[in-house]
Amino acid sequence: MTADGAGDLLIELATDESVEKYCGESKPLFAFCAEKGVRARSVVFDFALAGYLADANLKEYSLGRLCSLFRVPVPEVEGAPGLSEDERAAAAMPLLYDRMIADLDEKQQKELLTKIEIPLAEVLADMERAGFAVDAEGIARFGDFLSEELERLTAEIYEEAGHPFLISSPIQLGTVLFEEMGLPHGKKNKKGWSTNAEILSELAGAYPFVGKILEYRACAKLKSTYCDGLLKEVGDDGRIRSSFNQTETRTGRISSSEPNLQNIPVRTKLGSEMRKFFVAAPGCVLCDADYSQIELRVLADIADDKAMQQAFNDGVDIHSVTASQVFGIPLHMVSPSMRSRAKAVNFGIVYGIGSFSLAKDIGVSVGEAKRYIDSYLRHYSGVDSYMTGIIERAKRDGYVETLFHRRRYLPELASTNAVTRKFGERVARNTPIQGSAADIIKIAMINVAARLREEKLNARLILQVHDELIVEAPVEEQEKVAALLREEMENAVKLKVTLSVDVGSGRTWYDAK
Repeated sequence: MTADGAGDLLIELATDESVEKYCGESKPLFAFCAEKGVRARSVVFDFALAGYLADANLKEYSLGRLCSLFRVPVPEVEGAPGLSEDERAAAAMPLLYDRMIADLDEKQQKELLTKIEIPLAEVLADMERAGFAVDAEGIARFGDFLSEELERLTAEIYEEAGHPFLISSPIQLGTVLFEEMGLPHGKKNKKGWSTNAEILSELAGAYPFVGKILEYRACAKLKSTYCDGLLKEVGDDGRIRSSFNQTETRTGRISSSEPNLQNIPVRTKLGSEMRKFFVAAPGCVLCDADYSQIELRVLADIADDKAMQQAFNDGVDIHSVTASQVFGIPLHMVSPSMRSRAKAVNFGIVYGIGSFSLAKDIGVSVGEAKRYIDSYLRHYSGVDSYMTGIIERAKRDGYVETLFHRRRYLPELASTNAVTRKFGERVARNTPIQGSAADIIKIAMINVAARLREEKLNARLILQVHDELIVEAPVEEQEKVAALLREEMENAVKLKVTLSVDVGSGRTWYDAK
């Protein structure tokens, strides 16, 4: 049979709804069919995705590795001694399937696989194929600007240091800062003085010279990773195509690689400039939809905290409400700085922050930070109970799970090392929240893609970044797509609180955001 003939047969089988498909990985099949202008039908099982649900801590999900995980013997194949373990493991797929489907049923994860992960694989295949248009000339010009900034900063740093040195070398930088200039420092380790971002950030306020070092590092990172790096990835059609991975994070979040488009900087003014070079195709706009405070909303639901639920459902600003309670003042007297501190407490609680870390984050004493946290937990008593109860359950069960039964096993909780145990406790608190938020955005992606298809729109989903979706839409479809995004995202699931979505549009990612 010719290659074309084999391809035609695969297309025929893939599109036949009466033939159930059991795939080692389903995304390549979805991608192959999309390239041919058709959709794969009746994909009922994906071994890699099912393996990921069984144990999200594995580094890879080949058939051979899954056979080992589920204790399925890998047979020898007569007459083919050179076959790899994965190739031989294909013969064990029926028994492996039986054990894996039983495991999914026992953990109530079958719908998580068939209703979320497998449909999502098709959405991601389409996103990879679509790519994201970029202004390559703009990126190149920005790279030239950064080169000039690096030259300026280098000259200023050398002048203040009194001599040239390799700024990117932690050893040489440590010598300049802590031995020659005598700046405050911690203990010296085997490799020299630590010059990580946390240490330099603490010094930058009092020593402008250190601020220039941080500025140099930021410019160098932007230049190498986000200018030079991205330009290498631009296709002949002017679009960058990332790989979206479903089995790499421990929380269930989707990751992006080669290149990582989820890491485009947003926190600094200079870094956010990069978003100006991600553009819509001619005649199109970008519609950007972002969940508002979804992790706090999930926390309100999971913890069944009535006070937090009421705040969200009344549509009031949760950070101002928290500030009012923490500081014991009426809502209308909350200042911007109070709101900012309350925001740090709100999000810090999600990640299991302690009083020491909170004190460093918001610039107060440890005692004051402890009072903030104690006041917060008195007001949000449901959250307090959740934080205590989830750790006890995790120790008892050995795992935590999301609203959709995605599990994360936590052997760290049984460790004799106190630091490791504390890490396990933070993960126990956070995973059900972050993991549930990840599942919700996945459901939204599936529903948005389905609506665009059902309504025969030319718009297409092109990127997901944490709680944010970006759709490239013809100008004439802009209003309809914006409304569709809001509707599908806000109704992806029913929680005890409303979900809220901010939607914007523009010619560039920067404008849309």
